[in-house]
Amino acid sequence: MKKLFLVRHAKSSWDYNELSDFERPLSKRGRRDAPFMAKLLSQQGVSPDLIVSSPANRAVATARYFCESFNYNFDDLFLEPKLYEASSEEILNVVQEIGDSFNNVMLFSHNPGLTDFANRLAEKSVDNIPTCGIVSLNFSAQSWDEISNQNSEIIFFEYPKKYFK
Repeated sequence: MKKLFLVRHAKSSWDYNELSDFERPLSKRGRRDAPFMAKLLSQQGVSPDLIVSSPANRAVATARYFCESFNYNFDDLFLEPKLYEASSEEILNVVQEIGDSFNNVMLFSHNPGLTDFANRLAEKSVDNIPTCGIVSLNFSAQSWDEISNQNSEIIFFEYPKKYFK
């Protein structure tokens, strides 16, 4: 059994025109939502054995909050450049390259690729993964290169606006 947590980076700030898209930091709301969602998952007993992130500043900053909540060594965070502006197909390729010794993987990336990827694998469609939204999928597969929509099940879909109105 393989378990995958797809996390869209938290809300980013557009206040710094001099920064590239890649460099944008988290906004105030992003800095509120990321630790909240990380704690929510931690309280549910989620414990990833591998965390992979796009190297974009907003994705890494989001992943840092999750590392802290899970007592996961931030230095062990795996930065995957292919996840920045990745399509569904590119995300699938990244996931299929994960070593099979890892069973619970958390992946931080961007839309629209992340939502497209979730919909590619899920039995029911996710309209949109909002910022700091999380889709959890279980796969009845022994290897990451065997995952498909034929052996997947959505476990949950969480996002901050469920809790902050």
